[in-house]
Amino acid sequence: MPPRDASLWAQVAEDIACVKGRDPAARHALEIALTYPGVHAVLHHRAAHRLWRRGWRFPARLLAWFARLVTNVDIHPGARIGRRFFIDHGAGVVIGETAEIGDDVTLYHGVTLGGTSWSPGKRHPTIGDGVLIGAGAKVLGPITVAAGARVGANSVVVSDVPPAMTVVGIPGRIVRDPRDRRAAADQPYGRIDLEHHLIPDPVGEALSLLIDRVAFLEARMGHLQGRVAELQAQLGGRETPAACA
Repeated sequence: MPPRDASLWAQVAEDIACVKGRDPAARHALEIALTYPGVHAVLHHRAAHRLWRRGWRFPARLLAWFARLVTNVDIHPGARIGRRFFIDHGAGVVIGETAEIGDDVTLYHGVTLGGTSWSPGKRHPTIGDGVLIGAGAKVLGPITVAAGARVGANSVVVSDVPPAMTVVGIPGRIVRDPRDRRAAADQPYGRIDLEHHLIPDPVGEALSLLIDRVAFLEARMGHLQGRVAELQAQLGGRETPAACA
């Protein structure tokens, strides 16, 4: 493995190679290099980021603009991105200037790593190694999504996420322990868990519990009303303390 500050070509080779481990539709390196817009966006960003770090800000922004034009992925050249980064499908992804992304991270289409302030300084998220962020999810502000975490599709995350946890909902809530997920350690870069349909819905679960509680209270009230009616009938219709209550 090359170091984190590897040569541009070494990073490009890893970005292409990792796709076969995460996308079952990928067949060979040439197809990936020529037809995957998410890969194209990452490759353009690698070059633009190097220009940015050297102080060539306008050429870096121009290259980032061109990449957005041809890939529909908007990555600020100042964003720091680790090795083997994969954007599946690529459409509509936005990554802000102060975002930091670790190694082996996967994003789906429509993901935003955005800021919540116009103040200078750190404004965008830090994404740990091995994180998966589902389609349409928004991760906002200078928060940390720790290594191995999963963010469900269309979630809005505005607070830190502990390591290896799954977060869903608006705002994002932790719903799954890492022991509930399957891993495939035999894969070169670790195949990702694509069972998005199995992600729990914390809001739905809370509503279900509330409905069950209301049904229980209604049944109990009906039983008490029946007992009061029986007592009134036995006493000839006269009111009793229980009836008044």
